Order: sequence, then structure tokens, then C-alpha cells
Amino acid sequence: MNAFNQLKGMLFDLDGVLYVGKEPIDGALDAATRIRNSHIQCRFVTNTSTLSLASLSSKLNALGFDIPADEIISAPQAALRYLQKQGDPVCRLLLADDVKQDFAAFKQSDTAAEYIVVGDIGNAWTYSMLNEVFNCLVNGAKLIAIHKNRFWQTEHGLQMDIGGFIEALEYTSGTKAMIIGKPSADFFNAALEDMQLEASEVGMIGDDIDSDVGGAQQAGLKGILVRTGKYRQSYADASPIKPDQVLDSIRDLPGLLGI
Repeated sequence: MNAFNQLKGMLFDLDGVLYVGKEPIDGALDAATRIRNSHIQCRFVTNTSTLSLASLSSKLNALGFDIPADEIISAPQAALRYLQKQGDPVCRLLLADDVKQDFAAFKQSDTAAEYIVVGDIGNAWTYSMLNEVFNCLVNGAKLIAIHKNRFWQTEHGLQMDIGGFIEALEYTSGTKAMIIGKPSADFFNAALEDMQLEASEVGMIGDDIDSDVGGAQQAGLKGILVRTGKYRQSYADASPIKPDQVLDSIRDLPGLLGI
């Protein structure tokens, strides 16, 4: 029996699975539509830390994906919900300006923060900024990483992601970051709770063997790897993580699910 035929829910990574940059991946529009119109519940989960929820929804719609905002679960939104439960914390937000809009209600300080929230800030990284954050951490601030990805795929090739900066801050300060997005089990559990499904009933499709596939499997989901986006065969072959299924692209997913 094909175990994938029995799935009641699917989690989809976005960048590298549905699109790269400003271009949908071939067959992604049709595949996503077919699956969303089936009996399978869908959630679109992303570590993308450069776009607010509104901007992310607008991008998907502009690319032709008819996905409502309430089916999108982003790591920045998970961080926002966590901070809202901490009372009235003082934060330093190392986030893209668009994402910062979602965090505008929090008090902010560069040197007296209780929580340092780190996402993708592109070329804004400087030694002085890292040193300020280091000193906050030494003085007791908590480090929240939207994710800890090593690299990601752009229109211009692979690009270093924020994981290296998180690792440096952890090493120098002697602290450990709270990882909010994939591969955090809490992130996957939030998606399962939203769908009201058990982990064994849900699959995850992504181009990142570590965060997408490995994280999903650790949380009890089926992990499906696609050979698009950041996928590199040499990296996948060297990984101890063994996907439950490997597909050339998302266009092959409806067939796997028996749709």
C-alpha cells in the first residue's frame, strides 16, 4: 500500500518548492491547485524572514497561487506569537523593514534588549552590530532566531543564510538560540494543531533536507524532498537524513498522493 495515499494533510515549503525568486516552478501552480481542491488539508509553511504576512500573501497571489493568508504559517509570525506571550518585552529586531511592521507594538532598544530577534537583514550585518548583540546576550538577553538555515537558492545562485551569524553569536556569548521556524518541532506542531491532524496523517514537502525533511521526520511527519530550489545531490547524498520520498519537483506530488 502507498502510505502517501493515506495522508490527510500536506505542508508545503514555499521558496524553492513553489517558486524561486519571482518565477513559479514549472508545474507548481497546477499541483498546488489540484491538491488544495482535493480532500487533503494544506498549509504553506516558510522560514522566509524578509516578508510580512501581508506581503507574503500578496507575492503568492501575484505569482498565481490562490492561497488565503490563513493557510500560511511563517516563522516570523510564530516568533511574534511567542513574544506576545512574554508580557511587554524590550526587543532588538534584526529583521527586514517589511517584517518589522508586524512587530511594531513591542518596545525596542539596541543596547538594553531582553530579546534579540534575528532574521534575514541582507547586507546590513556589521561587526559593530554583532558586537552590540553579543554584549546584550552576555548581559542576559535571549536570542531568538527566525531560523538557522545554512544557505538558500536565489535567481543568482546559492546565498549564505543567517545560520552562520546565529552560530557565531551562540559561540561567542555561550548561549543557545531559540529556533522558531523549521526544523523546530514546535513549529510543525503549530501547523498540526491548526489542521487538527496527527503527525502520522501529514506530509511535508521541501527543498531543504535539514529543515524541511529532517525537521518534519523528527516531528513524526512524512518528509518529501524535491530536486528543485536549493537541492544539491552531493549535499543530500552526504546527509544522514533519508527522505521518505524524493521527487523531481512538486509537479509529481499529486501522483504520489493519488490525486
